[in-house]
Amino acid sequence: MIDNVLHLRVIENKDWATILFVLSFATVAITKSAFENRFAEFAKLIYSDKYTNVYKEGSHLKSSFTIALFFVQLISFAFFIQLSFSYFGYSSKTDWVLFIQVITFLIYFVLSKFLIEKIIATAFNIEEVIEQFNLQKVIFRTYIGLILLPINIILFYNDAVSRNFMIILISIVLIFNVVIYLVSIKNYQNIIFSKLFYFILYLCALEIAPYYFLYYWFTKGIA
Repeated sequence: MIDNVLHLRVIENKDWATILFVLSFATVAITKSAFENRFAEFAKLIYSDKYTNVYKEGSHLKSSFTIALFFVQLISFAFFIQLSFSYFGYSSKTDWVLFIQVITFLIYFVLSKFLIEKIIATAFNIEEVIEQFNLQKVIFRTYIGLILLPINIILFYNDAVSRNFMIILISIVLIFNVVIYLVSIKNYQNIIFSKLFYFILYLCALEIAPYYFLYYWFTKGIA
């Protein structure tokens, strides 16, 4: 007599991710059509500094171009964080609830940090420095987010990617973020050095401490 053993077939729902990927590319396409010349210069950012020279005023931080691509950046980085968790065995990459938690945390983190920065910048009278410094960071991080978007799609729909590849990819992203700080400081060194003491306080309080505490909380949380 042959016993039939039934196995539960787990079907992962990826529709939510597909919708977000399509929405992200649609946002990029609409932004490109609405700001054709600006987007063309932005696309050359990796080898040309013309975009950062033309759009260097802090007022561009609140432009529709920046906000639209910042929205795409949030989705891209949220996917990248979730994919990193999944490849190291901490979660499932198809867990839409976790994605909502990650992107909500990113939104609150970014907005809270931005508001605190505005308060400190006003108190230290370094608003011009911080606005331009933040704009530089947003520009380059948005660029990284757009590059990561197609990589996220490959990682999400492909299960054959090794953990070593993820380690290399995460390392590259972290190195790029360090380079962003160095480039931003270099571009505005004259303004920064004129208010060096306050800028150092700003770096320690809002650019080093938050990420240190995040790292500490994460490492302790998974230990």
